[in-house]
Amino acid sequence: MKYLKTIVAILVISLINLTIISCKDAKKENTQDSIVHSEMNHNKMDKSNNMMDDNSQNSGVQKVLADYMILKDALVETDKNKAAKAGDKLNNSLSKFEINGFTVEQQKELKDIITDAKEHAEHIGRSEIDHQREHFKTLSKDIMDMVAITGTKNTLYQQFCPMYDGGSAWLSLNKEIKNPYYGSKMLKCGKVQKEIN
Repeated sequence: MKYLKTIVAILVISLINLTIISCKDAKKENTQDSIVHSEMNHNKMDKSNNMMDDNSQNSGVQKVLADYMILKDALVETDKNKAAKAGDKLNNSLSKFEINGFTVEQQKELKDIITDAKEHAEHIGRSEIDHQREHFKTLSKDIMDMVAITGTKNTLYQQFCPMYDGGSAWLSLNKEIKNPYYGSKMLKCGKVQKEIN
């Protein structure tokens, strides 16, 4: 009988030890699971923050491009007043453009581009049509440089007129040539130099 009690006691102690060990393992697994889930949630948050940065960058670029296209179309129509308003609007969207999501080097380049582009947009806002077109040439170069850094959601067409001021480029959302440098005088003068995606 004493022998049986000893075996039962050993079994009970073994069972208690097994329970304790399995509980510790389960707790360890839960801790590891919670660490993994915490890291996954952190990564998701980082990705969503990056997506928010990307979205804010994209919306800034899209706003600048939209205002640029309005200006280009006004020059195609040879509408000085509409071009002046578009120049002011573009100047405003350039002022609000957020560069924080870019690398330090890109930020420096973007600052220079934006400063120059704003100056030309400002001049367009208070000039005669011929002078507006002169500023639009340099402004277009600035916007192309900006897009080279920021990228774009839309397909853009870099178009080129060989006749205006030794050759001048601009951006368009359409392949069809509508020349902002000559308007109706030489509306179709130019060609698509490249497609930007």
